[in-house]
Amino acid sequence: MSDEEAKLINDLIALSGLTKQEYITRRLQCRDVVVQGNPKVYKALKNQMEAIYEELKRLETYSADNDELLYTIQVIAITLDGLKGENE
Repeated sequence: MSDEEAKLINDLIALSGLTKQEYITRRLQCRDVVVQGNPKVYKALKNQMEAIYEELKRLETYSADNDELLYTIQVIAITLDGLKGENE
């Protein structure tokens, strides 16, 4: 596994609020990863958004190299949408 792949997996695990073992087990079983909002998830979302903001400031135009960043943005958007639904 490349460093980039490992970072992406670790970021997804942090955003899920699950342990690494539970996240990998669910993914291997093709089960949904349902994010439960808690301080750990909110902190991971905040950290990811800060990193994305800094990266977006650095980027001038879109390129194929930005696919990982766009995927992370999509995961965060889905997570935030699910958390928003929790409060309703």
